Amino acid sequence: MNGTRRADIGRGMRVVIVQKQDQRTGRLTEGVVRDILTKSATHPHGIKVRLETGEIGRVKQVCDQK
Repeated sequence: MNGTRRADIGRGMRVVIVQKQDQRTGRLTEGVVRDILTKSATHPHGIKVRLETGEIGRVKQVCDQK
């Protein structure tokens, strides 16, 4: 599942994100969602989240299902 729909992402879910500084290289970071930062229902580049580690990025893939 991709991360473009806010309804598909929840706190405590394991996701893969791309951070702003890694967009050119495509380097991905995996972690657990602490906060959902995007307010709209969808976003074409992925919903922006903060991981439990404090890293912020856009969701590229959801590892857990709700």
